[in-house]
Amino acid sequence: MPPTNPPPAQDTSRNEYIPSFISQKPFYVTDDIQGDADYLEHQRLHAAPKDTLDKAKWYDRGKKLGPAATKFRKGACENCGAMTHKTKECLSRPRKTGAKYTGKDIQADEAVDSVKLGWDAKRDRWNGYDPKEYDAVVKEYEDLEAIKKATSSQKAPEDGDIADSDVRYGEETDMGRSQPTSTRQLRLREDTAGYLKNLDLDSARYDPKTRSMDTETKQDTGGDLADQGFMRPSESEAFERAQKYAWESQESNLPNASKLHLQANPTEGALLIKKLEAEATAKKDAQRQYLLSKYGAGDGIPQITASDAGATKSITQPATTAKRKAITATSAYTEYTSTGLPINSSTKTAPVARSKYPEDVHPNNHTSIFGSWWTNFTWGYACCHSTVRNSYCTGEEGKVAFAEAEGRRKGIDLLQVENGSEKANAEVADAESNTAADAPSAAVVNRSEKQQKEQDERDSGRTKKRTIFELQSGISEEEMEAYKRSKLSAQDPMAAMLGRDELVEG
Repeated sequence: MPPTNPPPAQDTSRNEYIPSFISQKPFYVTDDIQGDADYLEHQRLHAAPKDTLDKAKWYDRGKKLGPAATKFRKGACENCGAMTHKTKECLSRPRKTGAKYTGKDIQADEAVDSVKLGWDAKRDRWNGYDPKEYDAVVKEYEDLEAIKKATSSQKAPEDGDIADSDVRYGEETDMGRSQPTSTRQLRLREDTAGYLKNLDLDSARYDPKTRSMDTETKQDTGGDLADQGFMRPSESEAFERAQKYAWESQESNLPNASKLHLQANPTEGALLIKKLEAEATAKKDAQRQYLLSKYGAGDGIPQITASDAGATKSITQPATTAKRKAITATSAYTEYTSTGLPINSSTKTAPVARSKYPEDVHPNNHTSIFGSWWTNFTWGYACCHSTVRNSYCTGEEGKVAFAEAEGRRKGIDLLQVENGSEKANAEVADAESNTAADAPSAAVVNRSEKQQKEQDERDSGRTKKRTIFELQSGISEEEMEAYKRSKLSAQDPMAAMLGRDELVEG
């Protein structure tokens, strides 16, 4: 065997004649070229990825790992005894006594696969699909085809029927193949023209885009022609039903179907149709009687039989007690067996629904569950207004602390402090004025009214909007002097003498 030459090594030296838009890597390609590495690696043809769709691994559902254990293991599911899931995640039927206490019927561990898919495998909508599931659908269609072939072989048609069927099949298959589009848009000669139908005055609408009548209008139109139907007797409807039934019987492929021809043998057709109508009426009455016997009927519901099926009865609906009882719902609790029969459970009470999750468990000294209180789009405890899940309950003190924190956050405490200082100044002024022994009551009243008026003026001045001229020019001397006069200090010894008309004796 001649020696094989090794493949030639790729030339990794840079070629100055290669344009930059080919030699430079795009921004989304990691640039980890070191030394004499191939600088055109992003232009080379790389091997196919290993995680192709045909080799993609999927979860083996229902697979067990080896034989089941014979003894309950610590940390296993308390219900079935498997180690691969917890008790709350167990999908087996909940046992009356779990495998932890009985040690019997311990299930084997499930196979937990680690599936790592590529980009295409993650986005493949058919990944993990078993094609064997479609075998049942294919088998069903094959059985239907076999039944059709057996039915057609049992019924041997005549030569004329075969020829007619071949011609008809050829016409149906050739329809529209060689005809132009304009010819296929024309109506058939057997169809009734739209202008010959009984249309309402407001129902005929023509669609110029499709050059046809509106679909909704076609559904609302009658099936009779304009020159027919106004003098026909009532027997014409029965004749049309009989003719329709005769056509359907001729087109039927059932082996036992009678080929009825209404014009060739009208007597047979009339008797057969009458028999079929009687059977349909009897079947309908039997179904009605069965429902009435099972569910009962009120006094206003008549008992119609086959003899008076065609007669019209006036139905009266008296408000009787029996009818009320028949339709009145009750809230009484009734327990049934697996077969649907009621159980005489007069002494039993309704079973209380139990959850497999722990209930009425309040950790960390809480008296309510987390989520019983809501504030500022945050859930918390209603017992202490805490919004931390694992916090310790602080009771009413926690509520007070939460209210104070909210007040500081929203600035409510600052407003309360400001209002409190103003009230304190007013109280000091009132106390000093009351200490004056020679202050008459009338002067005190006038002074308090004047102070209230000045306070209202100051408040109104605060809320009043300033004009653009006042904003640009600033504060005038008159406004500054009026502000200094109106501003009072609690430490001023002469503040109590403002607004008094009498002189102070020295």
